[in-house]
Amino acid sequence: MDKTILEVKNLNKEFKINGGEVLKAVKDISFDLKTSHTLGVVGESGSGKSTLARCIMGLYPDAKGEIIYKGKNILKENQRELKEYRKDVQMIFQDPYSSLNPRKKCKDIIATGIRNLLGERDKKKIHKKVIETMEICGLSEYHADRYPHEFSGGQRQRISIARALAVDPKIIVADEPTSALDVSIQAQIINLMEDLQRDLGLSMIFISHDLSVVRHVAEDVLVMYHGECVEYNNSEEIFENPREDYTKKLLSSVPGKTLAEI
Repeated sequence: MDKTILEVKNLNKEFKINGGEVLKAVKDISFDLKTSHTLGVVGESGSGKSTLARCIMGLYPDAKGEIIYKGKNILKENQRELKEYRKDVQMIFQDPYSSLNPRKKCKDIIATGIRNLLGERDKKKIHKKVIETMEICGLSEYHADRYPHEFSGGQRQRISIARALAVDPKIIVADEPTSALDVSIQAQIINLMEDLQRDLGLSMIFISHDLSVVRHVAEDVLVMYHGECVEYNNSEEIFENPREDYTKKLLSSVPGKTLAEI
């Protein structure tokens, strides 16, 4: 039986909006992420996928419920205790340009976590780790002194992946990591992430509206609608035998493809 590395129980996140109304962005979400497996999270825009990702990253300390990692609920941890969690759980954002500091060189972007989360101060060791991480992400040492605007979209996303991997995480939360890229580049990034997961034994939460990609990469799938989980099962069951009407509609909405082709 596969071991669970992260357990989410009855997770809720609310936002106050104009007029004092409350928007329930995430409602009682529960799932298990297994070691070295990928959980795909799918749903329409506004379904709460990105809010869920940010909750898992510990960016919303006012979220309610439990996010269990190494036997502790990270929603109850203080900032010092969260440091270890944030080293082990890294995020790749949707837009590789806005998520990179335009004033920093590639090598300094990747080195940030090595300094802040790993506490490394030796410049030679930092440089060595940066170059090694760049190379496994398909970048070369001569890219190290360039700024984000000097790279293509696909290369910028490789920098984002390298930044996440530089601290040797156990879990990657990927929030629509290919949606801002050209179609010709998307497959390269997906293949890179799959190779890295296999080689490094990473566990991954892969958020996407692209059902074909999710079916390709994920062992388990969670379907969200208006902040709620409407279906959660292994990938084969979700795509071959969906139980809920919303899941069926979502699958049938893929243009030009039958369920068997997704």
